Amino acid sequence: MARPTPSRELAHTTIDTPVGPLLLVASGQGLVQISFECEGFDEVLDALAGTLDGHLVSGPSVLGAPQEAALGQAARQIDQYFHRARTAFEVAIDPLVLVGFRGDVQRHLTTIGYGQTASYAQVAEELGRPGAVRAVGTGCATNPVPIVLPCHRVVRSDGALGGYRGGLEIKQRLLDLEAQNLVAAG
Repeated sequence: MARPTPSRELAHTTIDTPVGPLLLVASGQGLVQISFECEGFDEVLDALAGTLDGHLVSGPSVLGAPQEAALGQAARQIDQYFHRARTAFEVAIDPLVLVGFRGDVQRHLTTIGYGQTASYAQVAEELGRPGAVRAVGTGCATNPVPIVLPCHRVVRSDGALGGYRGGLEIKQRLLDLEAQNLVAAG
C-alpha cells in the first residue's frame, strides 16, 4: 500500500540583499526556492503551491518551527555571504526539489569552489556525462536555490557568462563579490 504524500506547508519571506530583494520559501524539510524580484514573487509562490501541493503560509504567527528555522538559517547565511563572512552554505534543502539529472547537477554545484568557475562542459564531464552539456545548462537554469547552490559559478567554455535566472548583471555581481573577497583575503 502506497503512503499518501502529505501536502507541504510552505512558509516564505523576503530579504533585502545587494542584488535586490530575494524571496525565500521553505517547507518543513528545508529550503524549497530562492527567487529574484525579476521572476515575480507572486507568480513564483502560485507555481510552487501547485507544483508541491503546498499550502502557503507567512508571518511569524503561522510559521511552523521547521519552516521558521529553515528560513531564518537561510536568511542569516545569505546575509553573511553578501557581507563576505561566508563562502559555503549549510542549509537544508527539501529533497523533493532536487530530482533526476537536474538534481545531480544542482548538488554538484557546491563542488565548484568559492571564487572559482567551471564550464557547463566541465560539469557534464565531472558528472560522467560529457555529452550532457545542454542538460547541465538546464539543471543550472532550473536551480531552485540559486546562490546557496552556486549556479552563478558555471560559465560557457569560452568564458562568457552564459545565462542566469536573476539576469547576467546579478551573475556578474556575484562572481565579482567572490573574486574581490578572495583578493582581500589573500
